[in-house]
Amino acid sequence: MTPKTAHLIASFFGAGYLKPAPGTWGTLAALPPAYAILLIGGFWLLLPLTALVFYVGWLATKTATETGPDHDPGWIVIDEVVGMWIALFPVAYGAGMMGVEVHRLWPGWVSGFLLFRLFDIWKPWLVGRADRMGTPLGVMMDDVFAGLFAAVISILFAALAHGVLM
Repeated sequence: MTPKTAHLIASFFGAGYLKPAPGTWGTLAALPPAYAILLIGGFWLLLPLTALVFYVGWLATKTATETGPDHDPGWIVIDEVVGMWIALFPVAYGAGMMGVEVHRLWPGWVSGFLLFRLFDIWKPWLVGRADRMGTPLGVMMDDVFAGLFAAVISILFAALAHGVLM
């Protein structure tokens, strides 16, 4: 992968250069493609594409950071894309399981976004451990864990909202 291609991918086509808070911009930029993917193929398309973007993002991050002093510059937001897509897994699966349009589960989109940003900034437990790895894999994995935590909490919120945990 060329350095120019790596920067394009790692910044998610420039979203990582938006200021302030490039991580938030990268997370927001992840939503329209996720929505399109869900319209086209639902959860079962989002799942492998998330894995593919993780792998390509890891390679891009390796290339983009190999000559610089910072292992995780703020403009790298491909990790936020992966984490946000993971946070949307419950929405994607739930919409498919219930046979409803994915936009009807808008509370899951909101909770997924807010919880993902919370865990990505706060960096509790596994999120922080991955971040402290100081490697391109750690750059990607902290957002994977933040996305997983956001997905689990979103499921709990949905269960509460639907009276399952009452």
